[in-house]
Amino acid sequence: MKKIALLMMSGAAFSLASLVTPALASDRYGQRPPVVLSPDLSAPWVMQLGGQAAPRGGVVYRTQPKVVRAPAPQNRTLRSEPRRVTNAALAAPRAKPAPVRQVDPQFLPQTVSYEGNQKAGTIIIDTRARFLYHVMGDGQARRYGVGVGKEGHAWSGTEKVSRKAEWPDWRPPAEMIKRVREKEGRILPVHMAGGPENPLGARALYLGSTLYRIHGTNQPWTIGQAVSSGCIRMRNEDVTELYERVSVGAKVIVM
Repeated sequence: MKKIALLMMSGAAFSLASLVTPALASDRYGQRPPVVLSPDLSAPWVMQLGGQAAPRGGVVYRTQPKVVRAPAPQNRTLRSEPRRVTNAALAAPRAKPAPVRQVDPQFLPQTVSYEGNQKAGTIIIDTRARFLYHVMGDGQARRYGVGVGKEGHAWSGTEKVSRKAEWPDWRPPAEMIKRVREKEGRILPVHMAGGPENPLGARALYLGSTLYRIHGTNQPWTIGQAVSSGCIRMRNEDVTELYERVSVGAKVIVM
């Protein structure tokens, strides 16, 4: 009995000692029990892990995540910034367009009545009216506008077409070169090859042994004026037409 009593007393003492033995901090971080996830993702404790409190009754309804959509773009009319005009631009003078130089319609080619007694093929030049007539016969003539010699260079008489040339060269006489240099201050070339820039234009009809010609011009706006040194000017298209109609030896009357 004493032995049993001692055992009981020692067991009680052991139990009491185990109760009063203080718990160490290291015991808290001992081997942890395995974490078992619930297959039910709607369980309240799972929702609490996501920062959501479980509703009463433990029922959680899962919803689709809220989709945030960007606002639809609005149709806007982009207005460009107005162009700034500087003082320099305002002060700069505007260039005036060059005036359009046209031939007076009355000097354009046309067929007219002719009642004179000159035979077909004759050329008649009226320097006052600024017209050239090419007699066609049957009471008709082809009329062209011309430019004539300026004051002091006009002349009259009868000659014959002594030569014809296409895109003729220009060799101004020595007296003409001197006169232009002294009166106008321009230096004329001794010789200039034929071409669009040549003052004699596209065609030339030479009159006898004189220095005068019926020729084209690269200044068609001068037709109808007294501007030459005695030669008879025509538009290039007009002198080309006349060139095809007239033969060498044709009579030319200048009045």
